[in-house]
Amino acid sequence: MSVIARISSLATRDRITTVGLALTGGWLFLVALFWLLAPGGEGSAGGIARLVSAMGVILPVALVWLGVSLARQVAILRAEADELRTRLNRMRGTPEPVGDTAEPAPARDRKPAPLASAARPAALPTRPRPTAPEPASARAETRADAPSGQAVDSITLIRALNFPDGPEDQDAIDALRLALKDPANSRVLRSAQDVVTLLAGRDVYMDNLPPEPARPEVWRRFAAGERGSAVAALGGIDDPDAMEIAVGMLEQDEIFRDTAHHFLRHFDGLIGRVVPDLDDMQISVLADSRSARAFMLLGRVSGIFG
Repeated sequence: MSVIARISSLATRDRITTVGLALTGGWLFLVALFWLLAPGGEGSAGGIARLVSAMGVILPVALVWLGVSLARQVAILRAEADELRTRLNRMRGTPEPVGDTAEPAPARDRKPAPLASAARPAALPTRPRPTAPEPASARAETRADAPSGQAVDSITLIRALNFPDGPEDQDAIDALRLALKDPANSRVLRSAQDVVTLLAGRDVYMDNLPPEPARPEVWRRFAAGERGSAVAALGGIDDPDAMEIAVGMLEQDEIFRDTAHHFLRHFDGLIGRVVPDLDDMQISVLADSRSARAFMLLGRVSGIFG
């Protein structure tokens, strides 16, 4: 649950508790007033009368707090439903309303750790600073460009698979717009961005997960259909915390599990379609993109690399 949604839920539960305390206090005050003003002599009625009087005091209080408990549970369920609706809208690329209780798509203002110190190949421009990919609201703008089957060159596609570093990264934004015009590329890019965004919501950032590079021929074997130990080197991300979080999300989050399987299937198809035509340097750049890092992380925890 997001921070804003959690605060709103807590505020609602605090108000419900306050109402419960007020009703309990008012009832006990009325009972005390009745006992003070009641005529004397009723104490001779015996133990049964005292029991009935005690039940008359306790039962209304118990009913008040039963109602408080139910109202608090309803508030929790409503907050969780709002959070789930927000996550579904984010996955579909629907801009969130201004008054929504969910927190914004993560974390362009977060400063992830720098990438590995090795120089980046010249096939793509060096990124000024790693940040999380564009949020779903920015992605919604690109949906206005209906897929037209337009093919793009390999460098443009690889740059799109890495996503823009921010609104100033115009080259990557243009590459993403062009790549989205191809229906097959569009499916890969949208599913990749959904996965990267959901992982970033759990503080797993692709920029913080530099992989152990696999040789280009391993990617070619994978593209040719080989699986198991022959391509095990593709599971080159070995971050225990990230792997543990990814496993937990796959096991416990049905939305993320469906999104991850959708992404793995389409990225697998992209590798088989694109890699045979790339040279070694282009494969290395592709393997270091944010989409490929997500593929290596999820592929490793899913066991598709053997």
